[in-house]
Amino acid sequence: QVQLVESGGGLVQAGGSLRLSCACSGRPVSSYDMGWFRQAPGKERDLVAHISWTADTYYPDSVKGRFTISRDNAKNTVYLQVNTLKPEDTAIYYCATKSARFGNYDIWGQGTQVTVSS
Repeated sequence: QVQLVESGGGLVQAGGSLRLSCACSGRPVSSYDMGWFRQAPGKERDLVAHISWTADTYYPDSVKGRFTISRDNAKNTVYLQVNTLKPEDTAIYYCATKSARFGNYDIWGQGTQVTVSS
């Protein structure tokens, strides 16, 4: 059974940085796509970073240049480095993966809160 546990969220001032971690158990993080999503109050959950099992990365324009996804295969952990944070980045950040290599994201962590003060 695959389990994801996020950590690293917190309260930070605008312009600051955080590194979010997603510890994976049950299979190697390098074997399937991994993603970071976020959900602000009253809004949909949106993808903010994706790393494929082939190590290709993707970012939406809203975070490109500020967010970086990476993985440490030895620690079986995926990271999201978030820089130059803005108040609109405030959300719960979720780590996710897929139960089928070419399926949709359907395995989720519990989330970690990121709050950016102005």
